[in-house]
Amino acid sequence: MNNIESSGHTIYFETRLAPLAKIMESEVYSKVFVFADRNTAESCLPVFQEMLGDFTGFDLIETDPGEENKNIDFCIGIWKTLLDFEADRKCLMINLGGGVITDMGGFVASTYKRGIDFINIPTTLLSQVDASVGGKTGIDIDNVKNMVGTFTLPKAVFIETDFLTTLSKRELLSGFAEMIKHGLIVDKVYYAQLKDCDYEHITAEAIHRSVEIKNEVVTEDPHERGLRKILNFGHTIGHAVETYALINDKSPLTHGEAIAIGMVCEAYLSHKNNTLSKEGLDDISSYILSLYPKYHIKEKSFEQLLAFMQSDKKNEGGQIMFSLLSSIGVCDFNCRVATGDILASLNYYNNIFFK
Repeated sequence: MNNIESSGHTIYFETRLAPLAKIMESEVYSKVFVFADRNTAESCLPVFQEMLGDFTGFDLIETDPGEENKNIDFCIGIWKTLLDFEADRKCLMINLGGGVITDMGGFVASTYKRGIDFINIPTTLLSQVDASVGGKTGIDIDNVKNMVGTFTLPKAVFIETDFLTTLSKRELLSGFAEMIKHGLIVDKVYYAQLKDCDYEHITAEAIHRSVEIKNEVVTEDPHERGLRKILNFGHTIGHAVETYALINDKSPLTHGEAIAIGMVCEAYLSHKNNTLSKEGLDDISSYILSLYPKYHIKEKSFEQLLAFMQSDKKNEGGQIMFSLLSSIGVCDFNCRVATGDILASLNYYNNIFFK
């Protein structure tokens, strides 16, 4: 499988980490750190070491798993750990894990002593097709996702499908939502292909196409001034629902489950406020609802959801901004939507799922 060249670095596919050893040798790093959460350290670290010939030349920095831990307090702990290990500016951080690890690890690395090199090795489908690509790092503040962060490119990204064998069906389905989004915003043919896919046995070729789509978008607009905003389709409402569930539900939604809800709602807005056809709306809604579990968006949560949307990074002039489909495979950005239509989209989701 061909590697993908991104801005100043390479996204390696199915290399069994062979180029990583060469990178570490050529740069002569003073120290190498592997950053992982407890789950990844248990299930993925042995695979990582086996791929590198039982490599042991690193110090492990371990953190608690979960989005709720992607905050400044945990970052302070990691910075202090780096200081304790006497890490200088010539050390390397390898982020081994899902989106929380690559987001937070990239942020820690990009700010420690004004920046050290880091490499992303995403171990979930979600992080492989989304979080590890594009140079965004970030942490959450007061339950608002990724409010503090940087645009900093990794030294390299390694995508190995062997890591996906450690995932549950729910985790695979979470990542699959981002792949569906890629097809909806850029590639109608790819979207149609995904509809014929079994998400439990997703192919390396499908993952490669998703990464290719995201890389093409972020390379053209690295700092999200324009085109890159289309990657937020489903995320304005999806992030709000995800945050609400994290705070209020005993069993929070996965990121992908929340984005699936957001895509249904924002497909409705695309039909109501843009040029997505009724047939397109019905197609998207029926396909997504055939895959993802039912989730009732309680009417009493609507006001809080709107408040979360008001904090979204894409907003301008105090107005909630959306990326909306004009058709399947084509997406517009900086779309303004009336509050009444946003509420109607939440009701639309509830009505089709619980009719």
